[in-house]
Amino acid sequence: MAQPVQAADRPVKMLLDWIHNGPNSGFVVAKEKGFYKEAGLDVSIEQGKGSGSTAQLIASKVADFGFSDGYVVTNGVAKGMDLKMVAGVFRRNPTAVIALQKSSVTSAKDLEGKTIGIATGAAQFQQWPAFVGGCKLDGSKIKVVNIDPAGYVASMIAGQVDAVAGFAQGMVPGIEVRANQDARIMWYADCGVNAVSNGIIAHSDLVKSDPALVKSFVAASLRGFLYGRANPAEAIEILKKYQPNLTPAITNREMSISWTNWVTPNTANKPLGWMSEQDWASTIDVAKQFGGMTADLKTAQLYTNEFVPTEASFVPPQK
Repeated sequence: MAQPVQAADRPVKMLLDWIHNGPNSGFVVAKEKGFYKEAGLDVSIEQGKGSGSTAQLIASKVADFGFSDGYVVTNGVAKGMDLKMVAGVFRRNPTAVIALQKSSVTSAKDLEGKTIGIATGAAQFQQWPAFVGGCKLDGSKIKVVNIDPAGYVASMIAGQVDAVAGFAQGMVPGIEVRANQDARIMWYADCGVNAVSNGIIAHSDLVKSDPALVKSFVAASLRGFLYGRANPAEAIEILKKYQPNLTPAITNREMSISWTNWVTPNTANKPLGWMSEQDWASTIDVAKQFGGMTADLKTAQLYTNEFVPTEASFVPPQK
């Protein structure tokens, strides 16, 4: 008797914020552990070139899902992009200016007269005016140069730039481990840039037309992040398949710093993925006050918790 033909898994294209690294490793963990397969999905995961680039490509429907910063999404929607965040991962802003501890940059004010490297496609570049405004700096006295994220640490160590702006979880480990230097962190949040950071985004058309796909992708992805946190050594081994030259100590430190950005006071004891209206309202306020946004956005235009699992197993450690 002929065996029934098994339906093929649904092809899904997913675009990261940038290169494969510890903080975004939950997606490849979900793939390699078979979580997507269990959900009937055949997910391809491609590297990105910054949250801004990823948001633009999702708005253009180049991929089904992306991993992008909430501030970037806010600016994109204000400019007409039809995007929505369907699950928040870095619900606390991990963005910072980072300098070497031994450098003359001991505070944000010291950036005046200096050069800072920021990838122009990154969330940190879009939030830069907010940081400058919130810290009451003279932006005209700071030279901003475009640097590929992969070259951040080397450029600073070589003295080509005095500081860089990026996610602390992605920058600090390389300085500490590879360069054996101490880093100074100046958080954007300390200058009033309180904004939702990276989460899973999709085009609003996909959210409306295929909610079952969105729900299954979100649940499987969040399982990947939670599994990676519970099993960091295994997550590093999985990530090596995608980034063979990684340094385990750096990747481990990247992940451990990123976990501190999973929870905000407004998302305490909520499942990973669940987002707070107050946090999104703060994101809009920052974009208006410092980023020059004039659109009258409502929080509901930017995110939905409709697809976030409610089971207790999705509630992450709180520290």
